[in-house]
Amino acid sequence: MVNTRGGDAENTDSSTPHVPRPLRQTHDLRTLQAVQPMNRHHMRMQLLDAVDEDRRGVDVLLTALQHAVAEVHGLGGMVHLPGAGMSGILYLVADSGLPESITRPWLIIPIRGTAPPSKAARNDTIAWQPDLAPPDPVPGRDPAAMWPARLTAGIGHLAVPIASGGSRRGALSVLFAPGTTVGAAERAFLSQVAAWMSGRLRSSGILNPSPTLLRAPENKPVPREAASPSDVEEAPSLTYTWDLHTGELTSEVPVEEVLAGIDPKVMSGGIEAWAELIHPDDLPDAVAGFDTGIQRRGGFRNEYRIRRQDGTYVWIEASARTITDAEGKPVKVIGTLRDSSETHAAAETVGRALQHMSDGFVSLGTDWRIEFLNQAAERLLGAAGDVAGALLWDIPLVHAAPELEQRCRATAAEGRPAGFDIPGPDGASWYHLRLVPVPEGLTLYITDTTERHLREAERVAAERAAAERASVVQRITRELAEAVTAQDVMTAVADVVMAPLGASGLIMLGVVGDRLDVIGSQGYSEHFARLLDGQWTLRDTASPVVDALRTHTPLCVSSPEEFLKRYPGTEMLVKEGGKQAWAFLPLAVSGRGIGAAVIGFQEPRVLDDEERTLLTALSGLIAQALERAGLYDDATTRARTLQRSLLPQALPELPEVTTAARYQSAKQGADVGGDWYDVIPLSAARVALVIGDVMGHGMAEAATMGRLRTAVRTLSELELPPDEILGHLNDIVGELDTDAFVTCLYGIYDPVTRCLSYASAGQPPPAVAHPDGTVTFLSMTPDPPLGVAAPPFETRETLLPADSLLALYSDGLVESKDRDVTSGMNRLAELLGESVQAMPDSTADASDLDALCAALTSALLPAHGALIDDAALLLVRTHSLDAENVAEWPLPEDPVAAGQARSLVRAQLTDWDLADEDLIMTTELLVSELVGNVVRHAYGPIRLRMLRSRALICEVSDASLTTPHIRHSSATDEGGRGLQLISALCQRWGTRHTPAGKSIWTEQPLPAASG
Repeated sequence: MVNTRGGDAENTDSSTPHVPRPLRQTHDLRTLQAVQPMNRHHMRMQLLDAVDEDRRGVDVLLTALQHAVAEVHGLGGMVHLPGAGMSGILYLVADSGLPESITRPWLIIPIRGTAPPSKAARNDTIAWQPDLAPPDPVPGRDPAAMWPARLTAGIGHLAVPIASGGSRRGALSVLFAPGTTVGAAERAFLSQVAAWMSGRLRSSGILNPSPTLLRAPENKPVPREAASPSDVEEAPSLTYTWDLHTGELTSEVPVEEVLAGIDPKVMSGGIEAWAELIHPDDLPDAVAGFDTGIQRRGGFRNEYRIRRQDGTYVWIEASARTITDAEGKPVKVIGTLRDSSETHAAAETVGRALQHMSDGFVSLGTDWRIEFLNQAAERLLGAAGDVAGALLWDIPLVHAAPELEQRCRATAAEGRPAGFDIPGPDGASWYHLRLVPVPEGLTLYITDTTERHLREAERVAAERAAAERASVVQRITRELAEAVTAQDVMTAVADVVMAPLGASGLIMLGVVGDRLDVIGSQGYSEHFARLLDGQWTLRDTASPVVDALRTHTPLCVSSPEEFLKRYPGTEMLVKEGGKQAWAFLPLAVSGRGIGAAVIGFQEPRVLDDEERTLLTALSGLIAQALERAGLYDDATTRARTLQRSLLPQALPELPEVTTAARYQSAKQGADVGGDWYDVIPLSAARVALVIGDVMGHGMAEAATMGRLRTAVRTLSELELPPDEILGHLNDIVGELDTDAFVTCLYGIYDPVTRCLSYASAGQPPPAVAHPDGTVTFLSMTPDPPLGVAAPPFETRETLLPADSLLALYSDGLVESKDRDVTSGMNRLAELLGESVQAMPDSTADASDLDALCAALTSALLPAHGALIDDAALLLVRTHSLDAENVAEWPLPEDPVAAGQARSLVRAQLTDWDLADEDLIMTTELLVSELVGNVVRHAYGPIRLRMLRSRALICEVSDASLTTPHIRHSSATDEGGRGLQLISALCQRWGTRHTPAGKSIWTEQPLPAASG
């Protein structure tokens, strides 16, 4: 017998060969799901076409059904086909993804019913039902009685017809989740699968299935010759012929002559009329028996009940054989019928009497009165003389089970045995009642099950206690696995352990040196926690915690009296703690004590063995978690220290810009990120603004970030333009021999021109908030990230309005799992605009910008849960250098230029109220030396520029690209000491190349600053 039910299950009967599993497709289903629906449908059909031609019919059918259900995202599916037996019936031959409670009502359904499979097969059209309902009944079978009680409403049911040749059709049906809309594409695909089934299996015989697929294990096929009517010796018997083409039934003698009480018109009604007389319980086996013989061209023997005209049933023994034509096709069935009621009743009565002799036995008539009871039943119900003829419901034992009458009537109506337990009248005893319907009424078997109930109650109580302990251990294991800090461990233990044990207090202690310090407490006052902190040490010889740690065993104290007796001098702790019983749990890892947990109870209590076993298991779990928490705290401290050391400790305070920054790593704890930012003062009052991101998290990424930040500051000292800075960084990343990708934006702000020149390698564009509240993003097409980019990089320039607010950020600030980059940038622009309007004063200091940083990150980053990426934000309020603080003059290419420069410097310093004689003389000497060097060693237009900013800046420019270098001169050299003199007189100096040549600059502290 082949079982096609279920997904991948393979179940076979011993009478048929093993059926292999459905064809395993080699296509990647994830790839199949990713393509467009129409293409995916086509690919599914190609998979079905790949099924081997020699595959068995049932195997092919189940393979196609599984593909159909999977493709349309159904809950499950069924295939119904017409049988070779009774016409007008559809059989469930295969199902996939559905439990047996759902498929059981669908085993046999009428083709003239209203269910979608019936409509699809009868009308050759697609049928849809928005709410799954039981099918229509067939003779002797009511699917509504088998329908699951708790079935979700709104399950859709779609069926498509399967052509079977002529007017006989089957149906392929799929169940869908509530609210699912089944479109035309899904309907067309299911129709394709149904057509494929029909064309592929038309000649396989599965289109005329045997109900043996419905699993009728009691029908055993017999050899053809063994079922011959001539071999049946019992008499009287009725010989009949069933024409399989017309469905006509004929017999040699009238049926009522052999089977008394049977309607004589039943033979003229055909096989359907005969099926209506078969008892509902016996109908599936009888139908399966017929089709077994027809399908296998053999015979069978079976026994079932048929209904008389007066409503009673008679047992008959039936045997038959199949007659085939010259081509081997079944054409008719010839069989015999014999009344076997007496034999059946006698065998059943004797067998039951022998089987249940030691149990109470009661025989009830059709009027529910007691007709007979044995001695065991008399001991329970009363003497036979007292209870014989009485209604069962009037017996005292039955009063304890008021539902017995309802159960008896239901059992008699259903015709199936039933059993259940009832309590005895004394409330302590239990009895098992088994109801067995018989043609003359009902039999009742009574078994004393008191001891079994007691054992069962004890077993259930033990299992419940074990389950509760296992649940506590499982839950605390899960909670402790997620705990990362010592406080997390404390909270997990308090939440999970205290309630099951009925505890009212918990204190967690940790070993620090030789002291036991309080990690956390619950159920105790803060005063008591402070009092206990450090109270016990590992050197104490009379301490419950030390005793527990020494023995590595939980120590339980059941009362204050026991506590004071065992540990004198602890009256204050007992009084202040306010508990009446305690459990001291040692926390040790690899034999090393790391702490203790003290569980307190409000009332005196003695813990049993099971509770002590639970505490022992908890001790190890808590200790391991506490040890991990300590390691985590150490790693977190180191990681945070590393993170702080890699990022700027404080942003420089510069008159040209006001800055503030925020950084938040993607994960809390030991992971560090690779985002960084920097503000670097340059020559000529310019400022370099940097933001970058090393993709990934961990020490390696943080180390890469630290190298690159150092490299950026070093390259900035060389006064290189942004594109060259990124070019050098690209080389550095490529030489790191890692797979790291790095994004970076480098910009230079010039307060004299208010020009920002910048270059980007993969970074999102900075946002510029104008003083009027409008926000724009800098125009740029970012180059690829460093490490994969191919220089040169592109440098762009933009003119910033005075007092603009510039926002440089990493993608982690604006991008999240719920928001794309574009939406995040729009949200950032919206928040910046609102902030600028609320803070219009351009003199806002760093604290204002810091508050704005906090507000922006709070609004853009998730309030709960870890970030998916690091987030960095650098806010820069730009300030311009007023014209009154800038002075510039052309100088002639002549030795007299040095004298003119000295005069111009003296006059300008006087105008700036910097008429400090030392400053004037030093500045004159510096400018004179710079101009003299240009006249002597360079060429081109000479210009002198002075800036009053964070320092006094002097610049001398020329058209030469020659870079001056300090050299060591001997005592006899006449030259070579000019740059040494400049280096000694100024605070900083250097050379900056420009598109027109170079500028040599010096910086001197202003008198106010130096003072």
